[in-house]
Amino acid sequence: MTALSPAVPTPEHVPPAAIYDFDMFLDPALLADPHERIRELVREAPPVFWTPRNGGHWTVIGHKENYAASRDTETFSSEVMTRDEMAAMKPHILAAMPGATHLPLPTPINMDPPDHTRFRAPLNTAFSPKAMMARKEEVRALANELIDAVIAQGHCDFIPAIAEPLPVQVFLKLMGLPIERMGEFRELVHEFLAPMETPLDPLFRMRKVAEAMRPELEARRDAPKSDLISLLWSTEIDGKPMTYETMEDFGVLLFIAGLDTVINGMGYGIRHLAMNPDFQNELRANPKRITEAAEELLRRYTFTVPTRRIAKDAEFAGWQMKTGDRLMLFLPAADLDPREFAEPERFSLERENNVHIAFGVGPHRCLGSHLARIELQVIYEQMLARLPTFRIDGTKPMKFHGGNIIAIDSLPLRWD
Repeated sequence: MTALSPAVPTPEHVPPAAIYDFDMFLDPALLADPHERIRELVREAPPVFWTPRNGGHWTVIGHKENYAASRDTETFSSEVMTRDEMAAMKPHILAAMPGATHLPLPTPINMDPPDHTRFRAPLNTAFSPKAMMARKEEVRALANELIDAVIAQGHCDFIPAIAEPLPVQVFLKLMGLPIERMGEFRELVHEFLAPMETPLDPLFRMRKVAEAMRPELEARRDAPKSDLISLLWSTEIDGKPMTYETMEDFGVLLFIAGLDTVINGMGYGIRHLAMNPDFQNELRANPKRITEAAEELLRRYTFTVPTRRIAKDAEFAGWQMKTGDRLMLFLPAADLDPREFAEPERFSLERENNVHIAFGVGPHRCLGSHLARIELQVIYEQMLARLPTFRIDGTKPMKFHGGNIIAIDSLPLRWD
């Protein structure tokens, strides 16, 4: 059995009633069957609790509490540390990074309004519904190509065979990054999302991502093409030309978000279909319902866990929180909250007012949600249209991992 992270002492301001021992990276039940463990979490734990694992932090599992915290950017800051702290630490951190002159941060996701609004603006057009819809048939062609590669063998591990290469290749083309480096980039993402051993780990890992992107960032600055990196180079912020430092910041954000998240949405969706053959047949008979199905699958199997820093002393959900506390917006639990969704564990296309927050809520709502929806709908359409009834291959294990992404790493499928 995997050992949990060490438990830290409970701070004085955290009462015993607020404590629930949960390791979001290494909890054994979470790694065995994530959303069943999350259902248990919702039943047993308060809507907001403090856990001593992973350095000690607050965890928000209630739907209305997640909604409130996501919108209160003055209390729940997206800045990983204060600007004064960053300025004081920067020379020491850079000294440990030979040749580095800049600490890249995932911009604008690590910012609060109004800075967040200014830096997000250049990305809004690039990821607009119209711009993403223009890529739909490209996504479909790639989905068919990946299915063609496995259809005759009657089985595959869906994650490496289809779920990884589809959105990753779409994203690499969108950005203008070389497809042949896909394996290298995915390894970097896995390393970035692994448990942190020190508070400085994220900064070192982001520097490593920026270095990996350096050749393409410099190439597009000197010879623009029709890709997102080139578009960003031509953008002004507050009337000022784009800088290399800001390009690194944008690149780190897009790299991490674009190379991991939607893979897991596809994995959980296909897993549900594989476990429910009658539902597969229902959608094959009425493919127009795939759009609704994709939304309910996002609610039922939400998988992202954004991090916040408490920016000022506050009372929230009945608990006293202190400046500097860390807080996790545990969105997978919020979308299984029975106070918000009747019978939340039940998958239903007839669910009314399906106000899931799989893409977050408030100013940091997922920038790539339009592209993610297209990719999810297309992969469901093509898997159902091209394959006979598929099922979980019970001879091989499914594999998951926890953290800020509740991820599915292996999904063995079979079909006749």
